[in-house]
Amino acid sequence: MRRKLVVANWKMHGSLAQNQQLLDSFKAHLANLKHVDVAICVPYPYLQQAQSTLSGTPIAWGAQNVGKYPVGAYTGEVAASMLKDFGATYVILGHSERSTAYCESAENVAAKFVTAKNAGLTPVLCVGETLQEREAGVMEHVVSEQLDPIIALHGAGIFKNAVISYEPIWAIGTGLSATPEQAQSMHEFIREKIARLDPEAAMSVRIIYGGSVNPLNASKLAAMQDIDGGLIGRCSLNADEFEQICFAAENAAIKH
Repeated sequence: MRRKLVVANWKMHGSLAQNQQLLDSFKAHLANLKHVDVAICVPYPYLQQAQSTLSGTPIAWGAQNVGKYPVGAYTGEVAASMLKDFGATYVILGHSERSTAYCESAENVAAKFVTAKNAGLTPVLCVGETLQEREAGVMEHVVSEQLDPIIALHGAGIFKNAVISYEPIWAIGTGLSATPEQAQSMHEFIREKIARLDPEAAMSVRIIYGGSVNPLNASKLAAMQDIDGGLIGRCSLNADEFEQICFAAENAAIKH
């Protein structure tokens, strides 16, 4: 049985003081969850703060990107080994905000995914379609094309114990959210695609949903069979809202 997972994506937000308030609240209120894993993905400069505050708790921390090379003359990049120096265990890859702003190709994301996995990090791979692509009915084809470069590099088995986050681009930061049924349908499609190639990997990969998740829709999303949790943006910057989402995932896991 896959454990639920809720990942906070702070994006380019935060300060030492603001972060400390959030981390202290998470530490006080989320450390006793029994059926949900929680990870906080912070901007690079705050990894040490996350490590210092969360060490010794069940709450994990991680980053929002990683370089695809292990070491070298790559100005501005951060290696997987550097993330591990600060106790990071998760790393978000392929988020549409990066793909759009920095023209990251699916092949580049695939290389980072394999680098992270080989370094012992848990990659959180973001996939999703635009509103135009959904309205055209090609959303499954689009998501397949985002997964195929990784499968081509190392086979579907690379997804074993990894995380895929389905994030419809039209729902990120817009206040719009896929319905639980829409999200479940795509999650089921992703799992079945992997299962055709590696059933064991399909059973272990956690497929979480991201895109305007909030305390009002979290319970219904978490109740879906193939939705294993959430990748939370805006609400992860509000301690009460993020904690409510984590509690919703905990309750859904108990009911399952």
